[in-house]
Amino acid sequence: MQTKKVIVIGAGPAGMMAAIRAAQLRQEVTLIEKNHQPGKKLLLSGKGRCNLTNLCELDPFLNKFSSGGQFLRDAFKKFFHRDLIKFFASGGLKLKVERQLRVFPVSDRSGSVLEVLKKQLSAEKVKLILKTALQDIIVQGGRVEGIMLSDGKFLAAQRIILATGGASYGFSGSTGEGIKIAAGLGHDIVPLRPGLVPLEAAEKHIRALEGIILKNIRLKFSHGKDELFSEIGELLFTGFGVSGPLVLSLSGRIVDWLSRGSGVFMEVDLKPGLSKEQLNARLLREFQLNSKKTLKKTLKALLPQRLINCVVELSGIPPDRNCSQVTRQEREKLLSLLKGFRMRISRARPLDEAMITCGGVSLKEINPRTMESRRVRGLYFAGEMIDIDADTGGFNLQAAFSTGFLAGEGAAYG
Repeated sequence: MQTKKVIVIGAGPAGMMAAIRAAQLRQEVTLIEKNHQPGKKLLLSGKGRCNLTNLCELDPFLNKFSSGGQFLRDAFKKFFHRDLIKFFASGGLKLKVERQLRVFPVSDRSGSVLEVLKKQLSAEKVKLILKTALQDIIVQGGRVEGIMLSDGKFLAAQRIILATGGASYGFSGSTGEGIKIAAGLGHDIVPLRPGLVPLEAAEKHIRALEGIILKNIRLKFSHGKDELFSEIGELLFTGFGVSGPLVLSLSGRIVDWLSRGSGVFMEVDLKPGLSKEQLNARLLREFQLNSKKTLKKTLKALLPQRLINCVVELSGIPPDRNCSQVTRQEREKLLSLLKGFRMRISRARPLDEAMITCGGVSLKEINPRTMESRRVRGLYFAGEMIDIDADTGGFNLQAAFSTGFLAGEGAAYG
């Protein structure tokens, strides 16, 4: 195999893996990062714990992605979760499997993941250039010639791997500049939008619930005739609306609905383990046992205090009314609130606050077997700047590592 000069732009998980793999295959690799250190966004992943991957099988894994999930089949066949675990284990990192098959370092520190990657970059003699940004990619005759850096310096290369990330968490350096350069080279770009993002609610009374965490609840989103149901899980009320695992997981679909116009609603089933009939029987029993107590005091067995205040106010029942005085119609109103606490979703939080970016370089522009551009020879893509996105649980990070690995190999063999 002929040794080629390979330049990787972006030292996130995809870029670092691409550089390592190309160097393993005896290529002369330079990794360029505009931040003062590699892996700045990686350190934030998994709330600082770094959910590396997920151990579910290939087809269920692919189903966790949006419509572009099947594009990743070749990348995952080449480098999947077992390979990633083996890679980090060989670097001395101990891993553990938690609920829903999520994989974390035993240290519970993203920094320990980054340390392995940095050591491997050094071992493979990858040249790392920090605090230097990409200005442009130079193309002649449909083939890459090199890159122009922000300081005006030109670096020649036979292969270039773009792994500059999306546009979420901009403070970490992900500002979408690589996507703009790809567009300038003629690639189609799927419009960027937030993914795994909190949602804003229109109702003012939701603000009073800020900080409340609800567990074992289920969500229902609706937009016209379209409906979307969550699994049973956790919800967090914020100062602007709602967040938490269930909201984040479904937010991509909700963002798409919001782009079609207003009229997106969310209902919280506060007691999904009980049917409406069973919950009604539970309320009757509680009211009989606590007939001389006020409604608010009796509901403490069912709801957090601040949520009780909100639910009782919305029900229209006087808060100091004893349970024995609650009418059937009032109980039915209360029941409806408990099984469908409703709010209108006005918008998603900005892209800069999203955990991931949806959209990016169109999959039609990329060879899924090599990650090479179909428009520019010698140019490869990896990671979040590609139009792929998935649920939480280690899926997005595995996609970054896998596409990086495949791009590095593609650049070496191509």
